[in-house]
Amino acid sequence: MAVHQAYRFALDPTPRQQARLSSAAGGARFAYNWGLALVKQRLDQRKTDQGVVVPWTLPALRREWNRAKAEVAPWWAENSKEVYSSGLDALARGLGSWAASRAGTRGGPRVGFPRFKRKGRSRSSCRFTTGAIRVEPDRHHVTLPRLGQLKTHESTRKLARRVEQGTARILSATISRSGGRWFVSFTCEVQRAQRSPRQPAVRVGVDVGIKHLAVLSTGKVVDNPAPLAANLRRLAWQTRQLARCQGPRDPAGGRRVPSANWQQAKARLAKTHARIANLRQDALHRLTSELAAGYGTVVVERLNVAGMIQNPRLARAIADSGMGQVRRLLTYKCRWNNGRLVVADLFFPSSKTCSGCGTVKAKLSLAERVYACEACGLRLDRDLNAARNLAALVETVEVGGISSSKVVVAGSGPETENARRGGARPGVAGRSSKKREASGPGRDGHQTGTAGSQGSDA
Repeated sequence: MAVHQAYRFALDPTPRQQARLSSAAGGARFAYNWGLALVKQRLDQRKTDQGVVVPWTLPALRREWNRAKAEVAPWWAENSKEVYSSGLDALARGLGSWAASRAGTRGGPRVGFPRFKRKGRSRSSCRFTTGAIRVEPDRHHVTLPRLGQLKTHESTRKLARRVEQGTARILSATISRSGGRWFVSFTCEVQRAQRSPRQPAVRVGVDVGIKHLAVLSTGKVVDNPAPLAANLRRLAWQTRQLARCQGPRDPAGGRRVPSANWQQAKARLAKTHARIANLRQDALHRLTSELAAGYGTVVVERLNVAGMIQNPRLARAIADSGMGQVRRLLTYKCRWNNGRLVVADLFFPSSKTCSGCGTVKAKLSLAERVYACEACGLRLDRDLNAARNLAALVETVEVGGISSSKVVVAGSGPETENARRGGARPGVAGRSSKKREASGPGRDGHQTGTAGSQGSDA
């Protein structure tokens, strides 16, 4: 199975190499800002003259850059041509996303018109698609166009072995700076071996939350590391230290040269933020990898995380858990492991439904951590009850000695399609959403879908 996969490695560049990396990222930012200024200028001219051509695509922006680069950037030869092409490509993608969002052909929230990038505020990065891009045989160096050999902080053997065996082909390399450290990410076309979950006929429901990162229908509880909550005191102390130093702005709002202490305090604060993000990402990857490799069918909920964080009392805890990333990670990991991911509808009442008799409660406050069913007398942990309800959406059947699974809604009916891919809209809170026909196979023949609602929101 051929997939696109990224391999990211931390770099240990010399001071001179750090300057060249910064120059490459700055060149991409300069080309982006120059192209955006040109597009805005042409758009203004077009209001009075419809014959004015606006460079909107990457080839058009490249032609304009090649004609003007000797005048606007006489130092352009110091970096690879891919540096400036990377910045123009980012601009072309942003313009295309804005146009598609405005036309209503792009899903998700509305995309605004591209804005200028500023040093120190925007992400420092650039991408290389041609030239000398390779992983060295010593497993501790990589080679990039015009940057030469760069030492890596960690071994590159995972990618180097695949390249040597012919099961991976490097398509591009992206350098970026995060938390005071430079990284290189290789986008590769990888031939992955066909895998099967350890328990292909077993289904599992996953209920994500704040107190626990996840509760499985098997009874297993995965603790939430809550890295932000654990480092709040350190962040507060480092933020105060940064505020006491001479920064780039004086009390009147004017610009000034920041002090060395300010630079050091800023680097310490960025390092702490990077550590928090890494701890959160590590916990999410461990959870999703274990689920995808262990179970043939994984059932999760579709959560409106953007709406949940509007609650000021829970916003920090919800963002700290990273629960919105679980479904995204499981989407490709289940496909890689030849498993199946089923997504329950946004309005499926997993927490309000009794996993024993199926009775749905009208109301269930967040303070009630134990689910007590008045119909059958079941008393169960709230999260475990929700996980069991999610697992019950998938029914295991055995035909000819071979176990398989099918999605059921309220005990019967086929798997339902995602509302974005289908023509139906999701139901309104408090109402049952309309059941839709089963979805077909997705990429690589992988079955995915959204199980329909049984009632009001969970």
